[in-house]
Amino acid sequence: MDTAQDTTEYAPEHPARLAWTEHAPDVYKAMVRLDIAARQGLDPRLLELVKIRASQLNHCAFCLDMHTKDALAAGETVERVVQLSAWDESRHFYTEREAAALELTEAVTVLTEGFVPDEVYARAAKHFDEPELTHLIAAITVINAWNRFAVTTRMVPGHYTPGQHA
Repeated sequence: MDTAQDTTEYAPEHPARLAWTEHAPDVYKAMVRLDIAARQGLDPRLLELVKIRASQLNHCAFCLDMHTKDALAAGETVERVVQLSAWDESRHFYTEREAAALELTEAVTVLTEGFVPDEVYARAAKHFDEPELTHLIAAITVINAWNRFAVTTRMVPGHYTPGQHA
């Protein structure tokens, strides 16, 4: 898109409510350490899919911006990223392992619908050994926490550069 000729007027960017990372740097640093620990031993592209799916469910625009950019920078395809919101109807885009991780992500993210069903957990356990599964559950938990900080404080999407927080 040639921005010099683009005269489209978009809605104004909303301001963030609170710069939470500045007011609670110890919490932010603890979240970063937890995030680093959670991802150990897991495929980075799988993690980005999980982060994107949880962020879709939580309506977190900031995290969607970040993790779609990181996924694409890590070599993920646009097609697979686009299909994530309807992954269950387009399973042929994903491996069985990825589908099990996405299903677990949905179950852990939307706890208001009940417990994580035994069959969902069993499918994930079939594809991930116990250390991997533990880290996957931790990674799902961490992205949900990040989503809640970002949504509540209205962090502004659109300014993230891939790898910026690596």
